Amino acid sequence: MEAFKKILSKTAPLPLENVDTDQVIPARFLKATTREGFGENLFRDWRFNTDGSVKEDFVLNNVTEATILLAGKNFGCGSSREHAAWAIHDFGFKVVVSSFFADIFKNNALNNGVLPVQVSSEFLQQLFDAVEQNPEQKIAVDLEDQLISIEETSKSESFEINAYKKHCLLNGLDDIDFLISKKKEIEEFENKAIA
Repeated sequence: MEAFKKILSKTAPLPLENVDTDQVIPARFLKATTREGFGENLFRDWRFNTDGSVKEDFVLNNVTEATILLAGKNFGCGSSREHAAWAIHDFGFKVVVSSFFADIFKNNALNNGVLPVQVSSEFLQQLFDAVEQNPEQKIAVDLEDQLISIEETSKSESFEINAYKKHCLLNGLDDIDFLISKKKEIEEFENKAIA
């Protein structure tokens, strides 16, 4: 995984509540077992018409260079499919911001290099308002300081993250990489247990 410290980016605002994982990546696209290629079908039924033509008014078809997805409350509910996190990451998002995440989605995101930033409902609305007023508005997400802020106004809010997952993201480690990084300590422990 790529190490995550701090990003400053435009956002793709998706002010919809209760977005479930089938809307994120429809079940008919879950045929692959590797993580690559899912981004092209992210929000497939919202991004494209049934004939495959692009829906010009959908936000992801109009925003470029955004690595932050700004989402409504209860993002990632529904099934536990890890493919939803894969699709978000493969599309190019590094952060998803919401006032509430489904637990399984939140863990899947963290395990796949996507930072779920949970903020208060009030601050989420401030973020949406700032982006509506200026679509070029940039948002800063600082993982080390656990702070999200609006560049233009400097309004900010802190966010929580599991200390282990924070360590992994800051160092670009998945769970296996973390275990490998502890190989020496594990071997020393085993040797003491055998002795």
